[in-house]
Amino acid sequence: MIIDRLFESVEKKGNVCVGLDTDLEYLPVEFRNKFMHDEHALYRFNQMIIDATYDIAACYKVQIAYYEALGLNGLKVYKDTLTYIKSKGCLAIADIKRGDIAKTAQMYAKAHFEGDFESDFITVNPYMGMDSIEPYLPYVKNNEKGLFSLVRTSNKGAEDIEYIENKENKKVYDIVGEKLLKIGSEFMGECGYSSVGGVVGCTHIDEGLKMRKDLGKMFFLIPGYGAQGGAANDVAIYLKNGNGGVVNASRSILLAYKKVENGGSHFEQCARAEAIKMRDAIRKAANK
Repeated sequence: MIIDRLFESVEKKGNVCVGLDTDLEYLPVEFRNKFMHDEHALYRFNQMIIDATYDIAACYKVQIAYYEALGLNGLKVYKDTLTYIKSKGCLAIADIKRGDIAKTAQMYAKAHFEGDFESDFITVNPYMGMDSIEPYLPYVKNNEKGLFSLVRTSNKGAEDIEYIENKENKKVYDIVGEKLLKIGSEFMGECGYSSVGGVVGCTHIDEGLKMRKDLGKMFFLIPGYGAQGGAANDVAIYLKNGNGGVVNASRSILLAYKKVENGGSHFEQCARAEAIKMRDAIRKAANK
């Protein structure tokens, strides 16, 4: 199962998931000005970040919105970035958050688990119902693919829906987690986790401890680290023996050069140093 590859990558490299949510504004001005076309600069920037971090990153998360916003040329950069990640022997999570049903969801699955935009994992949104997850499952079963479904997100607006309680005092995100855990039980890897994972923001220690206990066989994609305010101690509670999750960081890694004098001339090495710092901090916190 694909989840075994991700588990092994975490064991070897640590928990860092480098988020290539690359805004053109993130590129150092002097670097961007070297290229005639922005899409060429964007792709080269991604390449250099990957080259500098592939031996210390468990995986990469590529947020499609940043590339869609640039039209067809941007989508080519998205495709080429996924291809380059694969060429380095690394795993890619396509952050697409699809959440439709039936034939539409089947087409989303085909689009992102096959062809030009093929990825190892994709993110999905189950809040339209569990039938929005079903069309992806044949790929999980037969094609070595995986899902990360939204469970409890890190944004403030999560309280609007995800925190609503039913008459048994269960929050919506608890119920969603339980349903996903049941679905995922059919796709268990040898590592003890399912290829149907969950997106769980690193907020609130008490909630985190409970979620790790209740969703023991669910592998987590954990956003909220770094620029969003999450720290190593916050994410460590979502791990189990230092594994069971990858921690995404985008801006804090991509923009690490801004903390260093003349960092724009070696932004990729600044990104590497930040990723190593993050990896080591999480390992230390997880092993307390």
